[in-house]
Amino acid sequence: MESGMGKELASGSAGGPAGGPAGRPSGGPGSAKGWALVGAVAGCAVLGGVLMVAPPERDGPPPAPGPVARAETAVGAGAPASLPDLVALIGDREAHLRAHPGDVRSWAVLGAAYAERGERTGEARFYPKAEKALRTSLRAKPKKNVEALDGLAALANARHDFRAARKWGEASVAASPKRWTAYPALIDAYRGLGEFKAADKALARLVRLPKGAAAPRARVLTRAALVYRDQGLREDAAAALSDAVALASAPAERADCLVGAGELAWERGEPAESLRAFEAAVRADPDGHAALAGQGRALAALGRTSEAVRAYRAASEKRALPRYAWELGELYESLGLGDEARAQYDVVRERVREGAAGGVNTDLVAGLFEADHGDPKAAVRLLRDEWERHPSAAVADALGWALHRAGQHEDALVFATKATDKEHVGAVRSAPYAYHRGMIERQSKLEGPARRHLEEALRISPYFSPLGVPAAKEALGALGPV
Repeated sequence: MESGMGKELASGSAGGPAGGPAGRPSGGPGSAKGWALVGAVAGCAVLGGVLMVAPPERDGPPPAPGPVARAETAVGAGAPASLPDLVALIGDREAHLRAHPGDVRSWAVLGAAYAERGERTGEARFYPKAEKALRTSLRAKPKKNVEALDGLAALANARHDFRAARKWGEASVAASPKRWTAYPALIDAYRGLGEFKAADKALARLVRLPKGAAAPRARVLTRAALVYRDQGLREDAAAALSDAVALASAPAERADCLVGAGELAWERGEPAESLRAFEAAVRADPDGHAALAGQGRALAALGRTSEAVRAYRAASEKRALPRYAWELGELYESLGLGDEARAQYDVVRERVREGAAGGVNTDLVAGLFEADHGDPKAAVRLLRDEWERHPSAAVADALGWALHRAGQHEDALVFATKATDKEHVGAVRSAPYAYHRGMIERQSKLEGPARRHLEEALRISPYFSPLGVPAAKEALGALGPV
């Protein structure tokens, strides 16, 4: 066994550095009772805006934890860790496992750290290393190895394999139902699958865990915010994130909460408020790529395009996500800079290939990108497969748009309706989804519904896309008054 583990380490390390409204289900986290439970979590810890902590001992407070301890605590809690701390943890666990290859827990910690590093940097090459380490741990201890199961669930979410994430998350909960760490990844998996009721129930179970097993308050509140957002309860989501920011125990975690607040403000069509949240996130964690990309989005909406370009480029340097190059390319295109736009679109395709090589499911982003900037028929093929795997609102919207761009307008409207009608997949009010549906309806000669949905898109956010907003306005002009 030990020699096999040693081989895994050598292989895996090669090349790597050392309150909701009335009428909701009683007691659920979105119900009055459930929101009160979540709100009480924050209220117990924050009084008058001051974080209440136990006084230090007479001999002074204990020394602050070092980078390895900080990263291990964050990774074990499913919380963001700073990149330097992650590098330190990975180097520490690699060295330890060379000397002690039978340490099952350290294999799980190393795998989770690799997965988090891949997530933080966008370097998909870390995901196969993470999988090797986590499976090594699970093979050595196949029963009740909840740390390995939690790590595999987080890894599957990072790869956008939400079915696998659900499998591992549910296995972890079954093995230890009162251990809170499995629930955040399981909630993310349910959301990725469009299973909003299951996500709501998992949140309710997380909130109601016994006091001794309770999750850190900020982690509960960030997941609550995501669930509420999916249900259309943006005010509840914003309140949860506000409390989470106050309760976050580390800069990277605080930045994560602020990014969530910025994204909510962006979805509401409030770029100035969104920018303030993203700027605060960058101050909390300068390595935060999502905050930099959010800055780019907000700055472009505010007409500060030179600053927006710099922010997008900084985000891309920290994490090579296809989405960042795509958004920068569309900003260039909106400014009439065709050559620069095409160069960014080439980067998108390269990053999609790199992600796929690391086991990342890139079909959603690749399909939607190809629908707008490449081969719509290829996009339809990708997205039909993705719909079979992950029938969420995001995939329904993308598939509907790809079908429209491929000239299959009747089928397109079926999926655009799934993405936007509450009874199908949720209550998210999305400007891009409404825009796509309106454009499809216009092509289908449904002038009244087309006008209604295009106006809705601009009402939700007059800034949702540097290319989509002018197209929506032009289409409305062509439709004429009612």
